[in-house]
Amino acid sequence: MIDLGGKKLILASKSPRRFELLKGLGLDFEVRTKETEENYPSNLPLSDVAGYLSELKAKAFQDEMKEDEIILTSDTVVIHNDEFLGKPLDKNVAKEMLRKLSGNDHLVITGISFLSKEKCITKQDFTKVYFKELSDQEIDYYIDQYQPFDKAGAYGIQEWIGYVGVQKIEGSYFTVMGLPVHLVYEVLTQW
Repeated sequence: MIDLGGKKLILASKSPRRFELLKGLGLDFEVRTKETEENYPSNLPLSDVAGYLSELKAKAFQDEMKEDEIILTSDTVVIHNDEFLGKPLDKNVAKEMLRKLSGNDHLVITGISFLSKEKCITKQDFTKVYFKELSDQEIDYYIDQYQPFDKAGAYGIQEWIGYVGVQKIEGSYFTVMGLPVHLVYEVLTQW
């Protein structure tokens, strides 16, 4: 369905969720990862952080990529009441984050970047997520069972907490999972 004109797609992510979502588009790709410092300027609006970090991750491959490659990177952020909720460092931080999200709505933004030798394209997608009021028992159970320390906002919508806690979303479910596949498809079909 998508013709990349002889280019090879490289998913630069360790995320098994992003791997599965990209696979769902029927694309051939390989995975290549690289550790990148995820820092952004303090004056950058929070709504631009996901795109900035995604592009930063892509450009880390600039010097070593081949002529026939397209690097795809992604970054997901959670914003609640103008506060950036990153990946929790430990159980206490995860609990604090989930208490903030409990009974409230928040914004999930996923940025995606495509880098080739010729160009770099970055796009972002925004989804609003509404959580029901979560009990401490539910929060503790989720953290103990699922260890969400590698997830922005301390949760994965595709896990137990998403089943029981998410009342509704406005936007793409896949954006909350970490890869807005509709945008990936759009960019690659126009490549």
